[in-house]
Amino acid sequence: MPAINIQALLALLFFILSLLISRAVVRINEGKWPGGPTLIFFLRVLLGFVFAAAIYFAFYAFAGIDILNK
Repeated sequence: MPAINIQALLALLFFILSLLISRAVVRINEGKWPGGPTLIFFLRVLLGFVFAAAIYFAFYAFAGIDILNK
């Protein structure tokens, strides 16, 4: 499989992971899941990095630039 396709797949996986993290943040905020403000802060920071990685991989995959083998 070409490296560009792997990058696009990674972008999709990171985006799906960011959706799952954001859903967890909402559930914890509503009180449906256990957790406190520290866990919410940690998950929001993690969400920022995961979403940035999704954008990063998607941008380079759409541009056709291989960043995995550099």
